[in-house]
Amino acid sequence: MSGAGTAGGETVELSAVVPFFDEEEAAAGVLDELVAALDATGRCWEIVAVDDGSRDRTAEILLERRGREPRLRVLRSPVNRGQGAALWAGLHCARGELIVTLDGDGQNDPADLPRLIGALGDAAMVVGVRRARTDCWLRRSMSRIANAVRGRVLGDRLHDGGCALKVLRREVVASLLPIRTLYSFLPALAVAAGYDVREIDVAHRPRRGGRSSYGLRVFLWRPLLDMLGVLWFRSRRFPRPDHEEVDDLRIGGDRGRRRDSSADR
Repeated sequence: MSGAGTAGGETVELSAVVPFFDEEEAAAGVLDELVAALDATGRCWEIVAVDDGSRDRTAEILLERRGREPRLRVLRSPVNRGQGAALWAGLHCARGELIVTLDGDGQNDPADLPRLIGALGDAAMVVGVRRARTDCWLRRSMSRIANAVRGRVLGDRLHDGGCALKVLRREVVASLLPIRTLYSFLPALAVAAGYDVREIDVAHRPRRGGRSSYGLRVFLWRPLLDMLGVLWFRSRRFPRPDHEEVDDLRIGGDRGRRRDSSADR
């Protein structure tokens, strides 16, 4: 995973990771809105745009914008690897201590990002909940069933784990798995690692052209297989390590104190 980095001499505080696949009609507008939303946070930010082997002009549009916006970074796969792979690549390339994610089709509203960040508090992740979805009834029904089953089996109890609009602390990335439906299981994997995950209502808009790349197989069979894998992983993983470097033992079973490296300088 990329270490904390700088942009223009400043430490990057906030990274926005956006996967794109054949989104030439939406890409420019998504980036314009995202820049405005990130500027509104008052933080030093970057955008990591991940082109997942698009067959249209998406990559050209991203690179053209890169020439005008130095805070935009573009990753590209020569072939379509899937949204999970694109998200994984972007998360591991991000340099900010906070990372926000959203889709590149324009259905997520970047204006919601400051609210998500504000709701984070001492939690590790905030997940958007699309209360008024603009998708067709079949997609809404499938998503509702998937969320109910996943929540019951994996114990995350979230209402909309598949919503792409999320904010997470960078440390959470180490607890994730490279699975095809990573976008749906981000919260469940964070909960399994012992992190606090919260929810907040967000807007949902119609697609800006193009069509969804995800049909019945992606919405049903792939999540089912990955859910079984995450269930096994959850049952086998140990709690987040809390080991600390020590140089003495406290009397009465107290934990050793953290070594102060400054004393050795």
